[in-house]
Amino acid sequence: MAADDPKRPPRGPGEGAPAGVPGGPRTGGAAERPRRPLLSLVAERLLEAAIRLSGVSAVLFVVAIFFFIFREAAPVLFSREFKLSEFLFSTQWFPTSVSNVRYGTLALTIGTLSVTGVAIALAVPFGLGAAIFISEFCGPRLRETLKIVIELLAAIPSVVWGFIGLTVMNRVIIALTGAPVGVNLLNGGLILALMSVPIIVSIGEDALKAVPDSYREAALALGANRWQTVRRVLLPAARNGLLAAVLLGVGRAVGETMAVLMATGHAVRIPHSLLDSVRTLTANIAAELGEASAGSDHYRVLFLTGTLLFLITFVVNLGADLAIRSVRRR
Repeated sequence: MAADDPKRPPRGPGEGAPAGVPGGPRTGGAAERPRRPLLSLVAERLLEAAIRLSGVSAVLFVVAIFFFIFREAAPVLFSREFKLSEFLFSTQWFPTSVSNVRYGTLALTIGTLSVTGVAIALAVPFGLGAAIFISEFCGPRLRETLKIVIELLAAIPSVVWGFIGLTVMNRVIIALTGAPVGVNLLNGGLILALMSVPIIVSIGEDALKAVPDSYREAALALGANRWQTVRRVLLPAARNGLLAAVLLGVGRAVGETMAVLMATGHAVRIPHSLLDSVRTLTANIAAELGEASAGSDHYRVLFLTGTLLFLITFVVNLGADLAIRSVRRR
């Protein structure tokens, strides 16, 4: 190509560039986007629909479960002979009495909350402490070993934990405290704590690992030691995840059935000490539903007890959600 003539006027924008290239001459219309294959578009739409359906199905399943339970309990709830105040605030539970049937769940509700409270009081310090140790103080080999052990603990069936409470912890409690019976509130709380610790440790360790390393490096650069870094930097940064770990542990303790059925003594009474036997809502349903004739008042009251347990769990989850939101606002 010959050199440009110095007497020639300068080129205008796009002059000399090929068509379709930025800066080149316009071809009279906008450049068309490459069309995607029809199969790719259909697959994308199906995947989006499946994701939406998965999100909505969780809510639908919860509503369906509540509807099923409440449908079975509704006939006795709206009957004239049934008193809701007696059901909620009476400690008398005699569903098979011939002359004076009583359906009072106050002792069962307090028993459930007592066992859960003991379990969480024991599980939270050990669970969070173990999560901090695994996340910040362990070597790689020891960390992997402990994580495998924790996963194995989480995989133990609840009925096996119940056998441990009935055979091992029963004798240990009698030997250490002199209690006449070792299946009591303390036994059930210890077993539930052992069952809740793996959940708290796993989720708590993930929450601590999610904190950026720059936080740790900045704290160390300011002269903080490991404990000061954990206390003043990591715990505030990971508080949302740690709170979620604790609340999931609470949910595990509230909903447990077989272990507390075997380890708490199964006595309908309000506990006044850790050595008193108790009965929980879940254990009561598991023990009596198989013996109640279908369609009877006893059968429907057990479903109403399940509705009460469902509402307690809902209140716990709602309180957890509000607590997490208040922490995030700070």
